[in-house]
Amino acid sequence: MTAIISPLPSTATPPPTTAAPARMAWLDALRGFAALVVAWYHISPSVIGGAHHGAIHKYIDLGKYGVLLFFLVSGYVIPMSLERHGSPRKFWVGRLFRIYPAYLVTIAAVLAFVAADVIDLQQSLRAETVTGVLSHVTMMQDFVGIRGLVWPFWTLGFEMAFYLIVAGMFVWGLHRLSAWWAAGLALIAVAAGPALPNALFGGDAAARRLTAAALVLVLGLSLIAYLSGRRTLVAAAGLAGLAVIALPLLNGHSTRWSTATSSWQAVLMLSIMFAGTVIYRLHHAQINRLAGFGTLALVLAASAVATWLHTGTRAELTRWTIISVAVAATFALGFALRHRRVPAVLTWLGAVSYSLYLLHFVVLLVVVHYIGKRNPTVGDRVTLGVCFAVGSLLVAWLSYRYIELPGQRLGRHAQRLLDNRLGPDRARRGPDKAPVATESAVVGTGRGEKVSRTV
Repeated sequence: MTAIISPLPSTATPPPTTAAPARMAWLDALRGFAALVVAWYHISPSVIGGAHHGAIHKYIDLGKYGVLLFFLVSGYVIPMSLERHGSPRKFWVGRLFRIYPAYLVTIAAVLAFVAADVIDLQQSLRAETVTGVLSHVTMMQDFVGIRGLVWPFWTLGFEMAFYLIVAGMFVWGLHRLSAWWAAGLALIAVAAGPALPNALFGGDAAARRLTAAALVLVLGLSLIAYLSGRRTLVAAAGLAGLAVIALPLLNGHSTRWSTATSSWQAVLMLSIMFAGTVIYRLHHAQINRLAGFGTLALVLAASAVATWLHTGTRAELTRWTIISVAVAATFALGFALRHRRVPAVLTWLGAVSYSLYLLHFVVLLVVVHYIGKRNPTVGDRVTLGVCFAVGSLLVAWLSYRYIELPGQRLGRHAQRLLDNRLGPDRARRGPDKAPVATESAVVGTGRGEKVSRTV
């Protein structure tokens, strides 16, 4: 399984600041670190060999570790992004212009290499092209039952589902109930497990196509409603967002082409995202400490034992316990050091982490195609690793510099245009009272100066 992600900074950018240390730089560091772990997980069989990769995987799946760390950071960041300004319109404009530009560039790059016969198109996409196109519009390919163009796309479906659910909770004033969602989903994953249907909406090709089309309609109409700022329409969009919970609960990952095989696994991952939100609530004293820490302990335990309970494989108990504890410890370490100055290289990695996450797998496929060998020597492995590392970081920086940053600027322009044309967001809520005004990460722009970027 690969990583995510995820956790993505919003497009809102406050005025430049010279405040130091930057309060949210620790989140950038966690993002950058998670992206590197995922990239290493994918290249490691080619660099250290399948046997050594398998020996490490026996005790810790670094792909899942990186993904869950991303998810935990996302759970912390997204409610802060939404609640700080209290505007669903601003939140969604920020999300769209933050995640889609690099995503679309990645799709274009993959298709170009497919046309050049460098990358093979996924079998499910060849078999169900219309469904594949529709599901890529919403980023929820795996919830439909279709593999993404590249493996890492599967986590974007969780991100989009989380955005929709959290936005719905915010609109309906339920956003302080994070602990209930985290605990409830964790308990469902453990107690219901295999009893949950895995493909209620995607049992065959026709059902998958219908589900993909329905999701395009739901997402499209919801975005129109949120951008309109009209209370009635926004309330309806919020209900639709809350209903998205049916995807992980009832459809999960529903085909043999998907990266996971069950709804309970999808529900468990979503509970981890909500655990990140619980940490945010605890940090800002928006939740009872006993309930908050109790919820986090429950999610940690569920993450550690669920796979073992539902597969009966003791090795899974060992692997998932190590993964769960490692994710919790890594996030706790980052949080504990949040007031320390973070090395610039880590904040830079955090800034490019989204592009690195999306594009590193494309670089891997290209590098392996051109210089991979059936029986590589040590020198061949080193060459492959160096080319992959340099290529991935270079492509990630180029994407961040020339795709992500212009996309964010375009998003701010679109926000002003919408406000001028449609007036204020009438569905706006007052921001929650939390000390978030200074919580921005100072990151380099690649031109020597630094700006404050809202996370």
